[in-house]
Amino acid sequence: MSELNTNTSKVEKISLWLRIIKRVDILKKIALGIIVPLLLVIIWQTLSNFGLIPSYLLPSPSTVVSTLIKLANTGELFTHAGITTYRVLVGFAFGSALAIILGSITGYYRVVYQVLDPLIQALRAIPSLAWVPLFILWFGIGEGSKVIMIAVGVFFPVYLNWVTGIKGVDKKYVEVGILYHFTAIKTIRKILFPAALPSLLTGLRSGLGLGWMFVVAAELMGTSKGLGYLMVLGENNSAPELILGSIILFAILGKITDGILVYIERRVLHWQNSFGEENGNVSS
Repeated sequence: MSELNTNTSKVEKISLWLRIIKRVDILKKIALGIIVPLLLVIIWQTLSNFGLIPSYLLPSPSTVVSTLIKLANTGELFTHAGITTYRVLVGFAFGSALAIILGSITGYYRVVYQVLDPLIQALRAIPSLAWVPLFILWFGIGEGSKVIMIAVGVFFPVYLNWVTGIKGVDKKYVEVGILYHFTAIKTIRKILFPAALPSLLTGLRSGLGLGWMFVVAAELMGTSKGLGYLMVLGENNSAPELILGSIILFAILGKITDGILVYIERRVLHWQNSFGEENGNVSS
C-alpha cells in the first residue's frame, strides 16, 4: 500500500512539474512576442520627448494611452470596442458558415466547382471599399449592411482554403468511402472534413483577420458607434491620438481573437506532429 502511495506521489510531482514547464513556456512565448512592440514604443516615446516627431502628426505613446484611459473612464471605450467586436464576430460566423457550405459543395462536385469557382474568384478580387456604395444602396446604413460587408470579407479566404483542402485530400480515402457506400454528405462529414480540417482552420484565421479589416470599411457606412467611428471622429477633429488609439485597439482585439482560434486549432489538431511546434522555427 505504501509503495502505491509513493508511486502516486511521484506521478503527482511529475504532473506538477510538467504544468510548471508548460506555463513557463507560455510566458516565454509571450515575452518574446512583446520584445519588438516594446522596443518600437520606447523609440517612439524617445523621439517624441526630443521633439523629433511633430505631435500634431504622431503624438507620443503616453498621449495615446492617456486618451484611451479617458475614454475608458467615461465608458465610451468599452461601448465602441464592444460593438465593433460584435459586428466582426457576427459577420465572421455568417461568412464562415456560407463558405463551409458552399465550399463543401464545390469541393466535392467537380461540375459545380467548374461552374461557380471562376465567378467566386473574380468576386474575390474586388476591393472592400468598392462594395460600400452598393451595400448602402441595397441594405441602407443599418447593422445588417455592416454585418454583410464583414461576412463578404470573411467568406473568400475561408472558402479558398476549404476548397483547396478538400481538393488536396488523398483520393484513396474517398475510394474507401465509396466501397462502404457512403453518401455525399457522409463522405464530406467522415472523410473530407477531418482530412481538410487543417486547411479550414487556416482559412478561418485568415478570414477573421480580413473581418477586422473589413469592419473599418463597414463602419464608414455611417455609424455613431464603433472603433471605425472613433477613427473618423479623430480625423474630423484633427485628433491623431484618437486615430492611433483606435488602431492599437484594433490590433489588440484582432490578436486576442486570433489567439483564441490558435488555441482551438492546437486542441483540435493535437494529433499533428508539427515541425513548427517541435523545432520552434515556425510559430502560429
